[in-house]
Amino acid sequence: MEELRRTYLRLCKEGGVEPQESVLAQLQESRGTASRSRLDLAGQSLSVDTCAVLGRFLQKDTLFTEVVLSDCMLSEEGAKLLLSGLCSNTTVKVLDLKGNNMKGTGAEAVGKLLVRNKVLRRLTLEWNALGMWEEGFSIFCDGLGSNSCLMQLDLRNNQINHQGAAELAIALKRNGSLQELDLRWNNMGLLGGRALLEAVQKNRSLLQLELAGNNIPSDTLKALEQSLGHNSDRQSTLRESRSRAQVLCKEIQNLKDEKGRQFLSLLDTIDKQRDEMGQNSRTSSLRLGQLQEALNERTSAVNSLTAKLQMMEAALALAEQKVHALGERLSKAEAEKAEIREQQCWDMTRQQEDSVSRETRLQRDVHSLTEQNMQLKNKLDEAERKRKSQQDQIFELKQELTNSTAELKLRLCQAEERLEIEKRRSKQALDDMENLRQKEVDHMTRHLEETERTLQDRVIRLEGSRIQLEEELSRAKAASVTERAQAEEELGKVRAQVRLEEQQHLSGLEEKLRVLRQSRDESQTHCSQQKQSIAELQARNSQQCLEMDGLHRRIEELQQEVSRKEQEKVAELNRVKVELQEQIGHLQVERTAQGALREKIAALEREMKVLGSNHREAILDKESEISSLFEKLRLREAEIHRIREDEAQRASFLQNAILAYVQGSPLSHYSPKK
Repeated sequence: MEELRRTYLRLCKEGGVEPQESVLAQLQESRGTASRSRLDLAGQSLSVDTCAVLGRFLQKDTLFTEVVLSDCMLSEEGAKLLLSGLCSNTTVKVLDLKGNNMKGTGAEAVGKLLVRNKVLRRLTLEWNALGMWEEGFSIFCDGLGSNSCLMQLDLRNNQINHQGAAELAIALKRNGSLQELDLRWNNMGLLGGRALLEAVQKNRSLLQLELAGNNIPSDTLKALEQSLGHNSDRQSTLRESRSRAQVLCKEIQNLKDEKGRQFLSLLDTIDKQRDEMGQNSRTSSLRLGQLQEALNERTSAVNSLTAKLQMMEAALALAEQKVHALGERLSKAEAEKAEIREQQCWDMTRQQEDSVSRETRLQRDVHSLTEQNMQLKNKLDEAERKRKSQQDQIFELKQELTNSTAELKLRLCQAEERLEIEKRRSKQALDDMENLRQKEVDHMTRHLEETERTLQDRVIRLEGSRIQLEEELSRAKAASVTERAQAEEELGKVRAQVRLEEQQHLSGLEEKLRVLRQSRDESQTHCSQQKQSIAELQARNSQQCLEMDGLHRRIEELQQEVSRKEQEKVAELNRVKVELQEQIGHLQVERTAQGALREKIAALEREMKVLGSNHREAILDKESEISSLFEKLRLREAEIHRIREDEAQRASFLQNAILAYVQGSPLSHYSPKK
């Protein structure tokens, strides 16, 4: 990338540093591949100034995700400058610092990097000397303990002793993200292995730990493997629980969606029923208006008929006056036509009675229609009030149903979450406690058995060595006694021979005496050495007896501690069982309350269904009443039409009769003469 190359040259120019050709070559090499994100400077000798420029370059870089600086022979100051630049980097996830012989300052810089950097995932520190400086390695361990993103760490061949292992164990107790740790070919020993075992038993994220070449006993390594196996099992169970929780969340969401759809469909049906009721009310009001208009028309027609009848009565009265005047004038004609006139009068009276009876009947019909109209209006008002009250009840039921459904859903979700959390917590706690107790009991049992076997073997070996030493002591005593007896015999022989040949062999006897003295001195020194070895063996035997007594006391203490831990575990288990039973009782109470709420919801739904059916039946009744009223109105209209036709026909008959009477009377013959 040409831009990276220009940036590097600009930083070198700003710092007054000569650009290093190897770095430029690597940047030029990375220019050829657009997808490359690896900066490989392995084996390049980097100066302090170049490290400072690279630190400033990597501080703002957003391309490289892997930086390889293995075997670069970095100085303490150069490593510090380079790692300080990486502290602010946000893209580098893999950093390789293998074979740079970093010591105290380098360890401090790496610790600060682990504290400030939040994206680094893998760090390789093989073939350095971080463990030689206790203060620097302590800062490195503090940074590792506060880090929350590093997942792989390689610390092979870093001369870490048991003190460094203890610092590293403290960091592992605090760290919660590291999964793979390589500590091969260091010098941690038994104490370091025990410290790491204690840290791994408290760490929950570490899955792989390499400890070959650290002089750690096999039982500690097996315990570490068991703890790491527990962590891997715990991670697998955690993943399974997370997957199950996701599945349960999806199912709960699906149930929520289904309930929401059901609720929305219920709201839609209620809205449709409301619209239908409104439409029915509008149609009924329109029909009532039409009926009112028809009734008004019929009333106006009846009024017009009444006016016509009054006009006819007036005309009839006028005709009677004319007839009376004609009767006065035609008194003679009255006598002749008395019967006819009486007949006509009787007909007229009968017609009047008929007309009066028809008028009264029409008035009664009009009054009955008016009363029916008022009754219909009252029924319509009552139906409107019932509809409004039913709408108010439906709205209140909807609100109550919405509130109760929301509350039930919330309480159901909370109860399910609490139940699931308590189940997981109790199950995890029981499994962890049972596993820990079983593992501790197995470990202590194995440890006690191995200790008893080793002690028995040592006792047997010590008894054999004591027997051998006693045999050697007895042989040495017998040899010294025989030698002393031989020396005394030889001395007696020599004395006798000296007495016999004192004068002859003086020189030879002196030589033999010197030899005998030397042999006696040697035998005495050999005896003193044997006595000293016997005293040392006795001291060793007493020391081993003391050690055996201490081991027996340690075994008794361990047995007491194991029994005490078992009692504590049993008490803790009983307490957890009691708490779980209490929580299960609370959950059962909540479940019964939820069942009661569900029953209440079902009762409300049934009541809503009953109200809806009653409302539909009332609407059907109203429609049947309206149709019956329409039928009655149609019959009334037909009857009124028939009465109108009859009245018109009778009026025409009456008019024709009057005209015929008037034209047929004798006065019609005298009218021209006048």
